[in-house]
Amino acid sequence: MRVVALSDTHAPRRWRTCPPRVAELLRGADLILHAGDVCVPSVIDELAVYAPVHVVKGNNDGPDLVAPETLELTVDEVRIGMIHDSGPAKGRASRMRRRFPHADLVVFGHSHIPLDETEGGLRIFNPGSPTDRRRQPHGTLGVLTIERGALARAEIVNVT
Repeated sequence: MRVVALSDTHAPRRWRTCPPRVAELLRGADLILHAGDVCVPSVIDELAVYAPVHVVKGNNDGPDLVAPETLELTVDEVRIGMIHDSGPAKGRASRMRRRFPHADLVVFGHSHIPLDETEGGLRIFNPGSPTDRRRQPHGTLGVLTIERGALARAEIVNVT
């Protein structure tokens, strides 16, 4: 199973329409995870053309985006937690373990800084932002490969 993880698209200021490189990576996705700061619900409709979308609300998302603050789902036996803001870097993995005690993977956003770390059996993954790279060298998203009930690979992919 191929899962594309995005965060912090910040439409319409940063995302007017799906960027071509992002669309290329979305083709063939089985599932899309958006870790918040969508900003306008039409982005979710645009993403849903490619695959089913799960989204959590970010700090820049208004009441017109109907989404939970956190989400827990199981994808081919992999337990995934989602949240927009995971808090400060110090203590993040243990904080996410407390928030999502049964998760194998937590996908989050907010900082726009791509991150893929494992601590104490929990993988925490921030795909960065495909459209608002801030101080990062590239806009990014994440591609997760789930095989035989396990997270086989997690990649941060440059899109700009």
